[in-house]
Amino acid sequence: MCTFAPLSRFEQWWVRGWDFPRLQLFFLSLLLLTAELLLLDLSFTKSRIIIAAGLACTMYLVWWIIPYTRLSFKEVAQAINPEPDNSLEIMVSNVLMDNQKAHLLLKVVQDNDPDILVTLETNSWWEDQLRDLEQDYPYSIKCPLENRYGMHVYSKLELVDFKIRYLIERDIPSIRARVVLPSGRKVQLHFLHPSPPSPTEKETSKERDAELITIAKEVSPDDEFSDMGAEDPDPVVVTGDLNDVAWSQTTRLFRKISGLLDPRVGRGMYNTFHAEHSLIRWPLDHLFHSHHFNLIRIKRLPYIGSDHFPILVALELTNGEDNEGSGLEASQDDEEMAEDKLSE
Repeated sequence: MCTFAPLSRFEQWWVRGWDFPRLQLFFLSLLLLTAELLLLDLSFTKSRIIIAAGLACTMYLVWWIIPYTRLSFKEVAQAINPEPDNSLEIMVSNVLMDNQKAHLLLKVVQDNDPDILVTLETNSWWEDQLRDLEQDYPYSIKCPLENRYGMHVYSKLELVDFKIRYLIERDIPSIRARVVLPSGRKVQLHFLHPSPPSPTEKETSKERDAELITIAKEVSPDDEFSDMGAEDPDPVVVTGDLNDVAWSQTTRLFRKISGLLDPRVGRGMYNTFHAEHSLIRWPLDHLFHSHHFNLIRIKRLPYIGSDHFPILVALELTNGEDNEGSGLEASQDDEEMAEDKLSE
């Protein structure tokens, strides 16, 4: 039941929650299958049925998680001799609003020196703690909130056309901007932190799903209503704590509709949550991008006192030829599902 529950389209938190522990369920299923093979009498039909069911569950879970291992092909090409003027390095960190260890985050920023730092769950206290960053990061977008959905962006590169928006819920922001690379080329950026389905937040995933699909349609090459401009040629990066795992039905739908790529495919899961429980971890912090980029590097960064690890992704802006044909294709059923989620 736990394995196959996410196949349904029910949006209640207790169903969608089973999207998350695919890796943990795989190891439990493998352990159970091993025990069945060792302990059950294969001469009985009932035993063979039980083992077949266990094998089906295990193989089904493998199908979901194998793209996020090195056994799969790389969806995004590796950059070779990247051009500094066309490179962009972004660090994303959900700081946990009540976390008082700002010095740990500042140390990680100093050690890694990203072009852009995105912080989530940052309130006015965190804004004060990060003020020294403005010496090296002269461009910033600040949205301090006390509801765990505050957001700040600090950039060494010029940010233009930025806007703080409340797409689905009036107290949960997202940020859209363009960054100007040293070469003069512009990249469209979207920073997100939708609310999760959980017993303490939302009873269903409707709000989270709607925000992801809204952004997916906005950045899609087939978008018809984006106020960024119907013929906007900019490459795209979408990043943040999406409160969803990479292999879920909703995130896969987001990727199909948007046409964006996941640099983790073929490289690893890069689990960022929960930072304090090594046996219960999954990837909640994401960066997706259009086919215009090759990957320079991706890594999970050290512990900063939060329940999330920061993650850093460095990209090289190219002509996009290396990644043509990569990504997930949207079917008619996917398009209809996306429309249903928005209409709800």
